[in-house]
Amino acid sequence: MDTTNGLIEDWHDATFLVADDISANVNLITKILNLAGCRNVHSTTDSRDIEGLVEEHTVDLLLLDLHMPHINGLEVIERLRARFAEACPPILVLTAERSAGTRVRALENGARDYLTKPFDQAELIARVRNLVEIEKLQKWIRGENQVLERRVAERTQELYETRLEIVRRLGRAAEYRDNETGNHILRMSTATALVGQHLGLDPQRCTELLNASPMHDIGKIGIPDAILLKPGRLTDDEWRVMKTHTLIGADLLRGTDASLLELAASIAEHHHERWDGSGYPHGLVGAAIPLEARITAVCDVYDALTSERPYKTPWPEERATRYMREQRGGHFDPTVLDAFLELLPQIRVLRIRYGDTRA
Repeated sequence: MDTTNGLIEDWHDATFLVADDISANVNLITKILNLAGCRNVHSTTDSRDIEGLVEEHTVDLLLLDLHMPHINGLEVIERLRARFAEACPPILVLTAERSAGTRVRALENGARDYLTKPFDQAELIARVRNLVEIEKLQKWIRGENQVLERRVAERTQELYETRLEIVRRLGRAAEYRDNETGNHILRMSTATALVGQHLGLDPQRCTELLNASPMHDIGKIGIPDAILLKPGRLTDDEWRVMKTHTLIGADLLRGTDASLLELAASIAEHHHERWDGSGYPHGLVGAAIPLEARITAVCDVYDALTSERPYKTPWPEERATRYMREQRGGHFDPTVLDAFLELLPQIRVLRIRYGDTRA
């Protein structure tokens, strides 16, 4: 059979299935199709065999009688539509039933055309040809749609990867301005995804959280070195400037329709809010703080406490977790903190895998 891109070149090359419980009718229709030049004609007088034959021969057109024993034609149509969906071949009903109600039911159930017996041979061939040609066109359209959808999906993925690369590079830029290490970012962001998953966030949101949370301190690139890198305690004025890094980060990241960057902006703005309302920049309370920011706050504080910094030695895990439990319901969302503590065995693995190395 000559095909192009899986499509029938000539309607005569289509594969037909004739289904009628009367052998004489089957023989007559088969002969008419053969005389018209159709070379691939299969048949059955048992409606129970139709589904298997449609699949076995990849039928392009089913010519179906309605009044058949075992399974009637209307039920056959329903079964084929349910089983094959878009791959269901077009169905031409050939029946002696002339009532308008039956015709409507057959067409509503999914038959493409309806022809009553006795039928004119020329009309039968014309309807067969038209149905095959229409199905050929629809298959071509479906194929083109699939190609288009695949190209759109590929382009969407390329755009996502580009945005993700921008986010990662912004994260590296923030590291250069701060005393934190890249491994801190790896540990903290991986932990946020683990906690998000534990709390029931869907996989896509967990992936976005993994890639957005490293941006939590991006606003520090707008803080003067004299304040950001000051070894001693900040003055009240300096602290007010330092706290603006949350708003700077949100401003840098916001204003896009990319959900990843919008999430990063939200985390940057809100990760210093506290459950009891004592945080900044807005003093939000409880669930008014975005969940992803609450998750980032817990993971960030834990890793900061247990990591070495130029201005401090690392806290032992016991001391860090004791302090965080004391802040349950104060600094931290109780539910998020409890989830984090349940995941401590996995968090310890992250500390080993992404341990800090300093020259």
